[in-house]
Amino acid sequence: MRVNYEELGRVISALTENETDTVSLMATVACEVHHSDDRFDWTGFYRVVGPELLKIGPYQGGHGCLVIPFSRGVCGAAARTGDVQLVADVEAFPGHIACSSSTRSELVLPVRDSAGKLLGVFDIDSDQPDAFTQEDAEKITEIIDRTFAQAV
Repeated sequence: MRVNYEELGRVISALTENETDTVSLMATVACEVHHSDDRFDWTGFYRVVGPELLKIGPYQGGHGCLVIPFSRGVCGAAARTGDVQLVADVEAFPGHIACSSSTRSELVLPVRDSAGKLLGVFDIDSDQPDAFTQEDAEKITEIIDRTFAQAV
């Protein structure tokens, strides 16, 4: 099954309408995105909890790393640079953190609130190599930006 981004965006918008609580938004997005596509093996958020530090938030799938410094891994790179990380082969990514041995590729997007403050990152892992496309990055970024623009 491949994600229909138009439908996914409508569903998430309907479910999160007028919601401002960050954790509630994260839980809803993680669930809906995770179940929208067979490529998505682990889907979740890492929240900014201190200077240069991410901690696991709402997610779907097996266990994840509990704490990730901005200086390490794909999630840390997204938080540190503010750029989307589209990684075709996690083994080739310098400093990759193997939270799960089944992860082969990864897509990580920065998450910001309505004021532009970094709330965390949205991490999607796949057990398939080169699973993500530029379209995935763009469409999920649109959904994340629209959803978290209402966060306070």
